[in-house]
Formats: sequence, C-alpha cells, structure tokens
Amino acid sequence: MSKYITTPIYYVNGEAHIGHAYTTFIADTKTRYEQLKGEDTYFLTGTDEHGQKIEESAQKSGKPTAQFADEISATFKNLWDEFGICYDKFIRTTDEDHKIGVQKAFETMYAKGDIYKDFYEGHYCVSCETFFPETQLIDGEFCPDCGRSTSIVKEESYFFRLSKYEDKLLAHYANNPDFILPRSRANEVINFVKGGLRDLSVTRTSFTWGVKMPASLQDDKHVMYVWLDALLNYITALGYGKDDANMNYWPASVQFVGKDILRFHAIYWPAFLMSLDLPLPQHIGAHGWWTRDGEKMSKSKGNVIAPKEVADAYGAENLRYFMLREVPFGQDGDFSQRAFIDRINSELSNDLGNLLNRIIGMSGKYSDFEIDSVDVAKYHTKELDAMHETLDSLDAYMENLQTHRYLEELWRLFAIGNKAIEEHAPWVKMKEGKKDEALATVALVANILAKASIMLHPVMPKITNTIADALGFEINNESYKELVLGKKLLKIFNIKVVPPLFPRIEEPLMAEAPAAHPNEPEVAKKEVKESPKAVSNASEDNLIEIGQFFETSLKIGTIVEAEEVPKSKKLLKLQVDVGGESPRQVVAGIREFYAPQDLVGTQVCVVANLKPAKLMGMLSEGMLLASKDEEGLCLIRPEKPKKAGTPIG
Repeated sequence: MSKYITTPIYYVNGEAHIGHAYTTFIADTKTRYEQLKGEDTYFLTGTDEHGQKIEESAQKSGKPTAQFADEISATFKNLWDEFGICYDKFIRTTDEDHKIGVQKAFETMYAKGDIYKDFYEGHYCVSCETFFPETQLIDGEFCPDCGRSTSIVKEESYFFRLSKYEDKLLAHYANNPDFILPRSRANEVINFVKGGLRDLSVTRTSFTWGVKMPASLQDDKHVMYVWLDALLNYITALGYGKDDANMNYWPASVQFVGKDILRFHAIYWPAFLMSLDLPLPQHIGAHGWWTRDGEKMSKSKGNVIAPKEVADAYGAENLRYFMLREVPFGQDGDFSQRAFIDRINSELSNDLGNLLNRIIGMSGKYSDFEIDSVDVAKYHTKELDAMHETLDSLDAYMENLQTHRYLEELWRLFAIGNKAIEEHAPWVKMKEGKKDEALATVALVANILAKASIMLHPVMPKITNTIADALGFEINNESYKELVLGKKLLKIFNIKVVPPLFPRIEEPLMAEAPAAHPNEPEVAKKEVKESPKAVSNASEDNLIEIGQFFETSLKIGTIVEAEEVPKSKKLLKLQVDVGGESPRQVVAGIREFYAPQDLVGTQVCVVANLKPAKLMGMLSEGMLLASKDEEGLCLIRPEKPKKAGTPIG
C-alpha cells in the first residue's frame, strides 16, 4: 500500500522559521518510518506563491513579484536540501503544471454547479486573505485570526457552494473519528461547521498575481483565490489535470498542518475533494505553535528562531530530535536553549552516545573488538523480553503521530542496556573468569543499540547510519524485518571505533533571546490584583467607572483539553476555545478542586484580554472566573450552553 505524506506549502512572504522546520521534520520522519517498513511513499512539500499579500510584499521590497517569489521559494528548498529532507517533489504554485490542474478543477466544479458568480461585500483581511462576517470580528473591525484591521470590500466574485457540503462533512467527521489528529482538535472544526457554512469566495478582481481563469469561461478579469489555488497543490503535484502520472498515491495517508490552518484543510479542502468526486485524505495532522522561552516569537521582539542558525550551532539532527521529543503532537511547544542542551547532554550524550562508547571500550579490552551474540539468550532472557516488548509498542505511537511518546518509549531500550551493564558488571565477570557471561552482556547491549538505531533512524538518519556502520550492518527494510520484527540477533562482527557522537555542551552556543523587562512578572501580578478585571465586590475605596469595566473582555470559553502540570499540586493546563481562533492555553490554580477529565467539554467564563503571563515556565493567555469560600472553589459558568466566544457583559 502506498503512503502519500504532505506538508502545507509554505507562504513566501518571509523566510523559513522554526515552525516550518517542525512541520517538515515530522513529515520527513513519518515518510522515513513508512519506508523503513517497506511502504511505497511519496512525500510532497513546496511553496504557496500567489495572492495579494505576496504582490504587496514584492512591491515593498522593490522587486518584480515573480522574482520575489523565486527568491523566497529558493530559501525554503535550499534549507530542506541542507537538512536532508527526503521529499519526492517540491511544488510551487507558480509551476505551469499546477496552474493547469487548478484550472481543470475549477472547470469541473463549475460544470457541476458548485461554482457560481455573484457579488461579495464584507470585511476582508489581506493578511489572512479571508472574508469574515461582522459577527466574527473583534470590536467590529479586527480579524479574529490575526488581529489585524479588516477593510470593507465589494467586488464581483465566483463562489464555491461550501454550504452544500455541510451535512456531508459532519457525516465524514462522525464516521472517521481519526480524520483529524489529535482527536482533541476535531471539536473546534465540528462546531464551526455546525454553526453554518457560508459559500466561499474563490476568485478576486482586485489583484492580478494568481492563477488565471480557465479559457473556457472567457473571464480574464478574475484570478483564483489563494486558498482554492493552494489547497489543490496536493493533487496537481500528482499530475491531476494533466497526465495523472502519480494519482495512484491519492488519497494522502496524512497531511501535516499547523493548527492555524486546520480549518482550511479540514473543511474547505474536503469539500473541494467531494466536489471533484475524489476520496478524502485519511488523516489531517494538526500541530501546535512554538514559542521561545515562553514568549511568542515576533520580528519586533527580535526573538524569531532561524532553524539554520540552530542547526549550525547544535546540529540539524539534534534539532530534529529535540523538537519531536519535546512536545506532544498537537500542543504548543517552547524552544529554550537550556532545555535543548539538557536533552543533548542527558538523553543523547549520556543515554545513547555513552552506551555505544562503553561497549566499544569493553569489546576492545575483552575480545579485540569482536562481538558475538551466541550466548545472549542464555544469560539475558529478561532483558531480551523487555526489549522486544518495548519495540512492539512503538508502531502505535507513530501511527497516532505521537512522536514524543515514540521517542520516550524508544529511550527505554537504552535504560535496559545501561542497567544490564551495571547489574552484570562485565569487568567483574572477567576478573572471576566468566568471560562468556561478560561478552554476552556486551553483545546484549550491541543488539539493543542495533535495534534502537533502526527505530531511531526516521528521526536521526545520519547519526543512526553511523551507529549501524559501527555495529556491522545497514539500516533498511531487510534489517528492520530481521532484527525488529523477526527478533533475531546480530551475527558475529568486529565493532568499529567511532568518536563520541554527542559531545557534551556546557554553555549556550547561540545568543539568548532578548530578555523580558525584569519587572514584568511583578507588573503582571499587579495588574491582576488591582485591575477591575479581577474585582468582584467594589468598595467605596475602589469604585470604578463603567468605561473601565468595558475595558475588560469577558467571553464564554469551552475547555477542549485539560491536563495536570507536573511538579505542581495546584495547576492545571487547559486549552480553552474562546471562538474565532485556535484554543488558548490557560494555566489555572484549580487542580485541588477539579480533575482534568471532569473539565473537558465544560464551559467557563474567561478574561480574554488579560496580558499573557508565565506560570512554571508555561504561557497562560487568560484567566478563568471563579469564587472561593470556606467550602472551596467553584468556577463561574453560564446557566445554559453558549457558543464559544460569546461576550459577557
């Protein structure tokens, strides 16, 4: 069975950042994992290059739009090549074959009656290239997705009958509960669709940088809207509309996206495919965002992370490991050099690298570097059983895209190896004349390293090839079937001496992000304490004006995820849907009163415009309203269910 894996195509209004790298690392890892298992794979990435925003960015740079797009697209492709990303095709939406496929799809939808011409007047966000109804705007003006000002636009447009597919979409979500991964992301999509779908404007007349209309429609003043153009890349890359050369790979097995574009991929994209009578992808995998040292990254703060800078300082494969291990797929992650260095030193250097160095040293001392597995099963049945049990558990984690759990479980193998050395002490066995037992322990660890390196290969392909070469075998589907599935042991071989794979790092190798104001935490606490946002019973000393009260944005929120904060007795980490945006992370001191599982799906009252603050290193983007007396604490909740984001006041 073939496996088609995609990243989103990256918008060329700026160079690649750490979030782009994370998406690409996950897709590359998933592709290499399927190849290891012997699957026929096709991996697509590329760049999205049309639209008004690109046209305006090119004008600001003083360059022709095509040249601007060429240059930015090249930075993405060059970076992925430098990182060794194993893509099969790098698509650009300016490719002629892509344009032909998009025009073919437009004609098909139009002939089916799913596209029609009308006029559109509404609030348009240039940054998001999206129209929004007034009910979704913030303060009647600002985009609910990016916060930028919208403008009233009226223009002739072709519309896609998105409303026609509302029931079909809901049925698909119900019948395919793993269509959106992680499952916790599905509710926001389902609720959006249940709220009613409006037909989608899919062309523009206000700019020219886009795919032209099909010649058969004879309507040259329109160009295709960027989302219709962009989403179709996943099939035009396979030859749709031209020769269908690789359409046998469709449907995609998994399409990776950031949570900010989940709606487009889980609603618009499936509806387009339904209109074209094409099957839907098996999974849409939506990951979270990355912050830096608990702060959102922005150019104005000067804390944006360039992945090449990190790779040059610490190594590209170390970066891959850190990002895939650090955060559960679907949740937001935080990049800090200290956390990165800790993982390199403890997990990569101590657990893995040092284990290899130990058996190289012992085999050189005890057996002239020869390692023979002949007696491993005789002396180490317990360790072999534990190793195989761990190996058998790994596939489920990768299938569910939980790379952090995959790596967490995989690291148990190195713990087994290190523990075996300590318990069986080969150096003692050699002194006691029990050479067979000593060499069996060394061979056990060699086999653990061999099997672990096979399973680590999708994450760190170059490093694991070095380990495999030292252990006298190659990592491929044959060694996977023999050593992992078949549970066989290495044949006799001479281990190679290799330098330490992961030298310890004592100090940060990159400049630190600009420090926050030293008084920021105190200022934040003071605001929470003194602001009318937190006042429930005003006394004569702290009466407020009505205008002060309306400075506070109170909204109904729905808790979609809840989990305990390790090492804290009071805190819970919540993901709260407050409407019109991806769920916010709120860290609340309610663990003593509520179990996480009892909160998921319930509604709360949220202070939505509170300045973000860090609690135990985690960003909290709001506050829940609650009351507390001698009988305990209870959350303030709406009397009846309300739509997430409904204003309070």
